[in-house]
Amino acid sequence: MSSSPPAFVLASSSPRRRLLLSMAGYQFDVDSPEVDESLLSEEAPEDYVTRIAVAKAQAGAERPAPGTVVLGCAPAVVLDGRILGNPVDEADAAAMLVALAGHTHAVSTGYALVQAGRERPETGIDAARVTMRAVTEDEARAYAATGEPLDKAGAYALQGAGKGFVDNVDGLRSTVIGLPLEPIIDLLFRYGVIPLTEGS
Repeated sequence: MSSSPPAFVLASSSPRRRLLLSMAGYQFDVDSPEVDESLLSEEAPEDYVTRIAVAKAQAGAERPAPGTVVLGCAPAVVLDGRILGNPVDEADAAAMLVALAGHTHAVSTGYALVQAGRERPETGIDAARVTMRAVTEDEARAYAATGEPLDKAGAYALQGAGKGFVDNVDGLRSTVIGLPLEPIIDLLFRYGVIPLTEGS
């Protein structure tokens, strides 16, 4: 008789990541660990997203029963080598969007899987390139006023109204949203975590 699959926890407060995993057919619990996501001095984007993803997964693995699989993710929007985090207010969100407008930027999302009771995480990074159309300052301010971009890295939501500013995505759309589904599904499978329902 085959053993039952391990419990699965998503260490994230993001409704977007929960939706992506649910649509892929996974059943999981959610933990929202408090992690300092501040950028370290001269930290490269790849190092940043890996460090934060590991910190989330490790924090989420402190409470579950041994063997529980915990997933953490962390995206970074990178323009000309500079990481754009979450805007501090509407004015900052509008300024970020104007800075991105008419250019191609990178989105790197780090992911980390930790099995509770084991020390070593498994990590990976997936990257996509996003080309934005020209955006007027009035458009940027109006979008910022909706509140949608205020908790989004780079101040736009590909899965929301922000998609109207995007001309092209070269790579996985799920990476831009903050959870690269294809590589994560492969990683989860290796740990015995499989979809329990048919994804839509």
